Amino acid sequence: MAHAGSIAGGRRLALVSQQPDQSINQEFLFDLLSQAAPSGSERRAADVWKQEAASFARVSEDHYGNVYAELGPEGAPAVALMGHLDEIGLIVSHIGEEGFLSVLGVGGWDPQVLVGQRIRLLAPGGDIVGVIGKKAIHVMEAEERKNASKLEDLWIDVGLSKEDAQARIPVGTYGVIEQGPIMVGDKIVSRALDNRVGAFIVLEALRALQGTELKHRIVAVGTSQEEIGVFGAQISGYKLDPVAGVAVDVTHETKQPGVNEKKYGVVPFGSGANLSVGPMTSPVILRQMTAAAQASGIPYTLSASGRYTGTDADALSLVRAGVPSAVVSIPNRYMHSPSEMVDSRDVKACIDIIAAWVKELEAEPDFTR
Repeated sequence: MAHAGSIAGGRRLALVSQQPDQSINQEFLFDLLSQAAPSGSERRAADVWKQEAASFARVSEDHYGNVYAELGPEGAPAVALMGHLDEIGLIVSHIGEEGFLSVLGVGGWDPQVLVGQRIRLLAPGGDIVGVIGKKAIHVMEAEERKNASKLEDLWIDVGLSKEDAQARIPVGTYGVIEQGPIMVGDKIVSRALDNRVGAFIVLEALRALQGTELKHRIVAVGTSQEEIGVFGAQISGYKLDPVAGVAVDVTHETKQPGVNEKKYGVVPFGSGANLSVGPMTSPVILRQMTAAAQASGIPYTLSASGRYTGTDADALSLVRAGVPSAVVSIPNRYMHSPSEMVDSRDVKACIDIIAAWVKELEAEPDFTR
């Protein structure tokens, strides 16, 4: 099956797929994944998310790039479901004499995965595609060949002169890897699964709550700027002042070579929703979630976090007087690369466990540890 996902301004990325996955809303997920939305420039993904949300929920946004969708009684205490819309990217820092662009990372890159990639630059006059350049192995000295690439040693080549590049690509232009979502076997592969899939899950969990007599105002939030410091979660958490919250993100699938299960837990594809256990997450919500999962036959695993979780929950937990929070994660291979990989069975389990937990929430829950 061929699938084409739209991006802002009528530009489109051609996507190649095998058979569509009927267990989840794959068309919506692929549309989200096709958007170029690095931290600080989430508009394209936010627009797709917000348009989908408007078909069944009340929607709004704030000045910082967070988008909101809610169900339940207006004015009731909020429960926040957060998944960040942003992805890691690049930002142009300098244009050299030959028109080559120097860049800084927006978020955490392994520069090795950038070498030879095509990059979509979100230039003011329209997107421009360039390639990541590096000295070819043929002209390297023997000692150079042993060294890992550093971001400062790479550049973007857009095939333009310095003057044309300066005119069309000002310093501060964002870029993302030019890779759209595809099906590989029965797995979903794309850049930006970290964490566009989490933003997808919180909205699909909200959709699953339609028709439920909700005791709280359930607010799905597509948050901004997680990859550079969980900033959107801090702002949206302060705005909502929720009684409880869930952050949805990705975690490391542990059957890929080199991942230490003693450290990350046993989290294979097909194992369901991964729940974080640790000092910053609420043990009460964890007990409620595992009980809801067991009652409904939803698969899940547990992973320990000795300190912070590295997700939006870290910011949410410390907003105002502190928000009892949980982390629900999707097993993911090849994180922060052009070809991250997830299993739709795990995506579905994450949707189901959040919806099941919300349905069982009491009107005045006590989250005292």
